[in-house]
Amino acid sequence: MSKRDYYEVLGIPKTASADDIKKAYRNLALKYHPDRVPADKKKEAEEKFKEISEAYEVLVDPKKRQDYDQYGHAGVEGAFRQGGFSWQDFHHFDDLRDIFGGMDLSDLFRGFGFGDDIFGESFGTSGRRSALRRGSDLEYQLEISFEEAAFGTEKTISIPRYETCPECGGTGAKRGSKREECYECGGRGQIRSSSGFFNVVQTCRKCGGEGSVVKTPCPTCGGRGRVKTKRNIKVKIPAGVDSGSRLRIHGEGEAGERGGPHGDLYILLYVKPHELFERHGYDIYCEVPISFTTAVFGGEIEVPTLGGRIMMKIPAGTQGGRMFRLRGKGIAHLHDSGIGDQLVKVQIDVPTDLNPEQRKALKEYAKVSANGLGPFAKSFMEKMKRMFR
Repeated sequence: MSKRDYYEVLGIPKTASADDIKKAYRNLALKYHPDRVPADKKKEAEEKFKEISEAYEVLVDPKKRQDYDQYGHAGVEGAFRQGGFSWQDFHHFDDLRDIFGGMDLSDLFRGFGFGDDIFGESFGTSGRRSALRRGSDLEYQLEISFEEAAFGTEKTISIPRYETCPECGGTGAKRGSKREECYECGGRGQIRSSSGFFNVVQTCRKCGGEGSVVKTPCPTCGGRGRVKTKRNIKVKIPAGVDSGSRLRIHGEGEAGERGGPHGDLYILLYVKPHELFERHGYDIYCEVPISFTTAVFGGEIEVPTLGGRIMMKIPAGTQGGRMFRLRGKGIAHLHDSGIGDQLVKVQIDVPTDLNPEQRKALKEYAKVSANGLGPFAKSFMEKMKRMFR
């Protein structure tokens, strides 16, 4: 079954601001709270709550929203695990806590019937935030040649990034030991206190909301669970990309904390200018010189293309500035099987260093063609006559 448009799901226009998106999500999240719907409607509310959360996950993230606006649902498929959106893909639990007044989110999700294992690890009956945290996305700027952009290529790049510590597997604890329950919050990850009529819930400063601490740190990563390293990654660049194109490589960003999944790697492309060609969409443009005699009598000239040199016919009487189109000699379309054209503009090359024999021949030509006008000159003279009547 096809998915609904994310903007339609949240009931907002495509021009909605970040604040509009958050407000719409807040209103819908409150509407579908399990305590606010009848028992026979909870299953439907559960699906609605998940649907609005998926839409919020995409639209509140500028990068994901840009990909969605450009390519629709296909543009954000890789942002979710195989099989589509799951709660492990949701990164805005703090927003949910704000919406529901700092409540224990495990109670919220159990109210929907999700259970304690929806985050890949136990969310905990006490509300500890032990979910695996996805790593940060990375961006790499890559310069490629004009030809590489036109035909596609494969590059190997070296990316500095955080990897899960191979010694402790991301726990941060020395091998043979393990993380222990935080004594400050009792493993809840939160500190609750009362202030007048209100209950205040704050993230535990000791464990950072994890609910556990490292007593004996791993010597390799110092208890951080990650180590900085460099990784060589092969990047396939499709034919038809241009400066400003952005490629996304799923799972090649930084490793998440506590063994969490990697973020994504975004490759921002810059195409170097070419000596002969300019790009206009999927067409390419170049200027080619022709001699005066070729322009008058016609002939064949050699023209450069991305695929090599070819011979192009010049009809007799060709004027300077005339444009010729070479079908299918441009750049392959990025998202379909089409190919652009090559536009060739001819410019008459006026000689500057004439030998005596050439000068004599041209002077003789000037004498016999003193009153001879070409089509452009005739048209110009007619217009000028009409102007000054």
